[in-house]
Amino acid sequence: MVFTSLTTTLRQRSAAATGLTARLLATITNSKSNAKPPTAIVLINMGGPRTVQDVHGFLFRLFSDKDLIPIPFQSWLAPWITKRRVPKIQEQYAKIGGGSPIFHWTQRQGILLEQLMDRIRPESAPHKHYIAFRYAEPLTEHALEDMKKDGVKRAIALSLYPQYSCSTTGSSLNELVRNLKASQDPSTNAIQWSVIDRFPTQPLLVETFAKHIQASLEKEFPASVRDSVPIMFSAHSLPMSVVNRGDSYPQEVGATVQAVMEKLKIRNPYKLCWQSQVGPSAWLGPKTEDVITGYGKAGHKNMLFVPIAFVSDHVETLFELDLEYGHVAKEAGITGYKRVESLNDDPLFIQCLGELVKGHLDSGAHSSQNLPLRCPQCINEKCGKTKEFFSQQQIQL
Repeated sequence: MVFTSLTTTLRQRSAAATGLTARLLATITNSKSNAKPPTAIVLINMGGPRTVQDVHGFLFRLFSDKDLIPIPFQSWLAPWITKRRVPKIQEQYAKIGGGSPIFHWTQRQGILLEQLMDRIRPESAPHKHYIAFRYAEPLTEHALEDMKKDGVKRAIALSLYPQYSCSTTGSSLNELVRNLKASQDPSTNAIQWSVIDRFPTQPLLVETFAKHIQASLEKEFPASVRDSVPIMFSAHSLPMSVVNRGDSYPQEVGATVQAVMEKLKIRNPYKLCWQSQVGPSAWLGPKTEDVITGYGKAGHKNMLFVPIAFVSDHVETLFELDLEYGHVAKEAGITGYKRVESLNDDPLFIQCLGELVKGHLDSGAHSSQNLPLRCPQCINEKCGKTKEFFSQQQIQL
């Protein structure tokens, strides 16, 4: 009798607990379904292989991109060039720790930017970053898949190339629009898009570069030579075929350099040079390597390099500038070869990104005023479609 009563009581309690659990789950499910979807901040950059095993896929995508490296017979040549270059590039990544840190830094920038945006613009919170790399995972399609899962309705594509080029930001935006147009999913096509496509002279970007330069001068050089150390701004080069087409990148890189030097208010001489040229075709110069060699022959012993077109460390800073050009400098007799620290997760740079996104959302703009204007000799129909796509976005404030 007692056992029967106890069993009945336990069954009743179990049923009550099951009912409570079901109600809690229903509440959580309803809460999620009624939750405001995040405002997406899609971070655009080239990306990099996280391991040496990822190098092949990275290079194949890179050499297959006609916006970045326009070469004849690309579908045939890209696999061939990739196969030939993989061992050398794997060796480079092995020397900087076994892979590119660009994902780490981009993710870190995204997390800090989310937190900042939730504080300074609560009306569009919650904010969530998504990474859309052009040549390494996570690729653009992966970002779009994650945005679909989160029910995103509003998205800002934020280029982490401060200066616009059809070969970099333009290529990433072309890839984004290609994926959007290929999608048959109504929720993906319903996303309201805009883009921050450049910010070459944003005051906090300029201030961050200036702060890093000043810190390096004070740390690396004695007072007796500090004011005479040449400051070498190095940026990724472009094929002259792209430059002559009317690409705005050289102009915008120059604008960043000039703004930084004006902010510094120092007497140091300075020069803009160009790195990372690939292949036999003509590229924008002077080459960074040639600048080092030339000034070495001229008797210069000190030189401070600034990666002015990059916002985080990757192979171009850690291997090319630090190791490869460091060796060139040593051979040229330059004993005081130094590089300025990259922006990475500097709080001032994160504040720069926050001001960019907040100002963009407040303005209701779909892009910069220059994005709709094609290069005067543009022959890329993808470029035209991309510019049209963003121009036609109806932004709701």
